[in-house]
Amino acid sequence: MSTLELQDVSVSHGAGAVISGVTLSVTGGEVLALVGPNGAGKSSLIESISGVTPLATGRILLDGEPVERLSRVARARRGIVHIEQGRAVFPSLTVRENLSLTARTPTAIEAALTPFPELEKRIDSPTGLLSGGEQQMVVLARAFAAEPRILLIDEMSLGLAPVVFMRLMPVVSAIADSGVGVLLVEQFTQLALGIAREAVVVAGGRVSFQGTAEDLQADPDLLHRAYLGG
Repeated sequence: MSTLELQDVSVSHGAGAVISGVTLSVTGGEVLALVGPNGAGKSSLIESISGVTPLATGRILLDGEPVERLSRVARARRGIVHIEQGRAVFPSLTVRENLSLTARTPTAIEAALTPFPELEKRIDSPTGLLSGGEQQMVVLARAFAAEPRILLIDEMSLGLAPVVFMRLMPVVSAIADSGVGVLLVEQFTQLALGIAREAVVVAGGRVSFQGTAEDLQADPDLLHRAYLGG
């Protein structure tokens, strides 16, 4: 199983640091929840991992090999797959065609559809005709079809009804169970902690808590202090 490591990573926009001094690791088979208040730098951090945003300082290692100087495409080819905010589907393409864009093998499409019987029924429908929740399923399935080693998920719940989002959380757990390391950025903190093994809270551009998700979930005062940067 693969391991992603961040060593003293900082990201800047313009003249100021957005997030600084982050050291963490994500191992295949586990979910790490990255949570914190809005504007804390969570999205900027995972954008730096996938190559959307350059690092200011620090190192990013995949199985011990530095990747921070690689392009976004090269990182994706090495197995770092990024699901960005919003439902980035190609609406004029069918579900099958959307999955084919990333699938490494024909069997990868079949495996990606297994958690989503809803999509199997609409495999040849234009994706633009699907509901918002179904489109997010396509996004998840397309990422899984790419056979990631590390999956970065940024605010999957945006624009979704809570009941739809709760339908997707077990799928994220199943992806991790298949051996993929998942770094999950999510506004629904308790739901994210519920499927995570480890947790990192960022507040004010810095890590304010790092430990087990179970400890953080069990102690509301600790969570509150972490969100305040204490």
